[in-house]
Amino acid sequence: MGTDVKRSALTGIWRQLPFFLWLVALWMLLWGQFTLLAFLTGTIVAVFVTSVFRLPPVELSGRLNPWWLIVFFVQFLAAVVKGSLVVAWQVVRPGRQPGVSVVAVPLVTDDDLIMAHVGVTASLIPGSLVLETDRDRRVLYLHVLGAATDAEVDEQRRMVQRWEARIVRAVGSPAQLEAIRSSRSGAAEIHTGGMNGRKQERS
Repeated sequence: MGTDVKRSALTGIWRQLPFFLWLVALWMLLWGQFTLLAFLTGTIVAVFVTSVFRLPPVELSGRLNPWWLIVFFVQFLAAVVKGSLVVAWQVVRPGRQPGVSVVAVPLVTDDDLIMAHVGVTASLIPGSLVLETDRDRRVLYLHVLGAATDAEVDEQRRMVQRWEARIVRAVGSPAQLEAIRSSRSGAAEIHTGGMNGRKQERS
């Protein structure tokens, strides 16, 4: 009996470990510091939040792909640097002011934690900020700087959806990963069909 209890406790800790590490990483990203002090203070804050507020346990997928997790962080850091440079140029550039739009981004996965990860990721990249989340319809509404035309809005929407795909590849469940793959296949078929239709109209 005691062995089963210990095993259950260890399993619960292991399943919650990625969420705990995500809180620490989020703290470091919010402060913009990747130092030992930031890591230690983030750990203290994560322990305090999860212990004192006694949030309901988060059901994780139990799947972690280290390679895609590394790819996600590298691409995220590159996006932060690129976004900072783009926003700085849009502010100091002479001429017209950069357009702004509120972009609705439908997500593929039906998971609150994935939705939160996508929203935080999009908000941490300069130039975009989550204004509202529609939990029932699985839609994020973002305020985006530099998206004035329909093409720019569509590109911003696809960019957020690509972040969802990267997060699912790193920590999503097999079912969520399959949903992402099916969605990408369907989008590719629609794009191919549209291209063929335009070719037929020209001919």
